[in-house]
Amino acid sequence: MAQDGPRLHAHWIAADGRAGHEGVADAIFPYWSFTKTAIAVAALKLVEAGALALDAPLAGDRFSMRQVLAHSAGLPDYFTLPEYVQAVARGDAAWPRDVLLGRALAQGRLFAPGEGWAYSNVGYLLVRAQIEAATGMSLGDALTELLFAPLGLRSITLAETPAQFAPVHWTAAQRYDPGWVYHGCLTGTAADAARLLHALMGGAVLLPDTLAQMRAAHPLGGAIAGRPWTRCGYGLGLMAGTMASAGAAEGHSGGGPFSVNAVYHFPDLPVPVTVACFAQGTDEGVTEYAAVEMAQGCQARP
Repeated sequence: MAQDGPRLHAHWIAADGRAGHEGVADAIFPYWSFTKTAIAVAALKLVEAGALALDAPLAGDRFSMRQVLAHSAGLPDYFTLPEYVQAVARGDAAWPRDVLLGRALAQGRLFAPGEGWAYSNVGYLLVRAQIEAATGMSLGDALTELLFAPLGLRSITLAETPAQFAPVHWTAAQRYDPGWVYHGCLTGTAADAARLLHALMGGAVLLPDTLAQMRAAHPLGGAIAGRPWTRCGYGLGLMAGTMASAGAAEGHSGGGPFSVNAVYHFPDLPVPVTVACFAQGTDEGVTEYAAVEMAQGCQARP
């Protein structure tokens, strides 16, 4: 049963083995766009296995998997559709996938593949289809087999119906259809979000060269008002740059109609640390600042 309570819920894991928590430890939260990081990792594992190609054009188009994961394929987004925003606000049931794709792609391509950068949820919907075709499984089953089961992350599931979204901590979740997140919306605890990114950045998930390619970020600019970023960029399913005095930050922020999250690894701190923060509201800067504060604060804790 969804519920309200403390505004911030977080978990941190330090490279020296220490860990800590704030808020409700077993609460379930929507991961929103941190799901993109998991999708990118699954696609890259399939590339390592030879089941997907990273740089070959996707069937029927000119852009590659790498370009889609990096948001450099020139695809439009569906958040720019006024009718999408209005339908979500009304609490409507999600449109069929083909309807969404038709309306989004009718906006036209933004630029030729590789010649620009534009955040696109549509691109990750296409990656989802590639993963499902390569594995013969649903995305949820594929992510469980490729990532969550090997890492022992038992709380994480892919929520695709309102009933599957019901365990989310906040009462606002009871009015939301996760089908509106067309690439998929993972749910799970703050601890398992931190464990997933910590394992990835610690080299326990991808081969070293693959991880290096994932982390290689296209620079996107400097400071962002109201957020801790002083330099920002995007890799393959990873937001990356620097966050104030915490230095380098790699991970992903996310947000939906009623909550936000920030899941980041901070490798430049004296003791590298991974933090996952979740909060009510719509301001991603709240959880990003909280992640920075927690990452720095845990340095001196026993």
